[in-house]
Amino acid sequence: MEWLWIAVATCVLVPHSVKGNDWWGEYEEGIRHYSKEALNKEFPEKTRPASFKHPVFQCPDMSPSPTVPSSVEFVKAADIKVIAALGDSLTTSIGANATTVLGIPIEFRHVSWSIGGYGSFQDVITLANIIKLFNPNLVGAAPGKTVHGMQGHISETGFNLAVTGHNTFNLPGQTRHLIDTLRGYEGLNFEEDWKLLTILMGMNDICDYCKDKALFSADNFIHYMTVSLEMLMNEVPRMIVNVAQILPMQTLREVQKPTPGCLLQRSFCSCLIEPVAGSPELRELVEVNLEFQKKLEELLHSDRFFRDNFAVVHQPFLKHADPPRLPSGKIDMTFFTHDCFHFTIKGHEELAKGLWNNMFQPEGGKMIVNSFSDPITLTCPPMDHPYIFTRPIAARSDLPPLQSDAPSKAAILLLSLLVGRLCLV
Repeated sequence: MEWLWIAVATCVLVPHSVKGNDWWGEYEEGIRHYSKEALNKEFPEKTRPASFKHPVFQCPDMSPSPTVPSSVEFVKAADIKVIAALGDSLTTSIGANATTVLGIPIEFRHVSWSIGGYGSFQDVITLANIIKLFNPNLVGAAPGKTVHGMQGHISETGFNLAVTGHNTFNLPGQTRHLIDTLRGYEGLNFEEDWKLLTILMGMNDICDYCKDKALFSADNFIHYMTVSLEMLMNEVPRMIVNVAQILPMQTLREVQKPTPGCLLQRSFCSCLIEPVAGSPELRELVEVNLEFQKKLEELLHSDRFFRDNFAVVHQPFLKHADPPRLPSGKIDMTFFTHDCFHFTIKGHEELAKGLWNNMFQPEGGKMIVNSFSDPITLTCPPMDHPYIFTRPIAARSDLPPLQSDAPSKAAILLLSLLVGRLCLV
């Protein structure tokens, strides 16, 4: 088994076009000092010592509703029975707990920000572990690790069905896999159980944009996102879908160290890393990044995906997020894996807290993180509204419908008066 890990790491690291004998020499040196124990070590010192525990998180009301809610607008955290996640390597949590660069191919799904189920909240803060404080019987949290490129079993993945390297055009396939898995999962009441799904997708489209500008356009991003959300809305009852806004990616260019692992950044996201600072190519990519964000907001700030038992909610906390920095202004590298691109557990925990807080904030009043330099404070559901906010502004009763072909009462009255006056003439 030990040589399997080495082979996987080699397959991932070697094929990339990284020049220079120094890289290969250091990589071979890493293999010579490789040990299975080091590769699989939980909580490397870079993240935290194994004895570390988070303080207890307690809220005034952590109880479920008296009866299972029938409306998507009145679902409390404790009412959530099932948790799931779709996306790419940020959701598979690739390399997040790696001890060395050789651990980058490992997908540490059990510590993933949106669905990791390792231990408890005091061990790792994930959205699933927060919800488990409210409902200890939560189904679907990812219990284990997988290896990139190898088929993972549901006993390892839970309902974390994200796939490393996937683009948004792969999202409908992930969605179909999830729907079929939920339908056939023993012990899950598909019709009655409330389900919480988190989707974060689109960063790989930007990383690949310069390779095929038509395929990885903002319009295609929205098309495949729309197809996926409509599949869920049409087929899955009692579901709330968090769609997290994608990151502004330009500042990831600053995440650099003179190490072999950091050379992988160029392979993971060449369209972002390779352009020269200030170049037209980089400016175009930054504009595309902003267009992705804008079009996603436009898609979700409506009542298109809002029903009595289903809602899609745009969670914008990452919209302006800047990488965590030290007091000197330099990037805090303890938040990044050995590839200088993905997040360690520290980064995943900040994402989890940002998403949880957004879930209990109304549209128009959701927190947007400017920097991860200061840890996010986890908040409790408001006592006056202990439910996940799902109703979009467009669906509020005090506002006119987003689109309507029917004439309003005022228009009918005005038309009647005009006709009456014409009849008197």
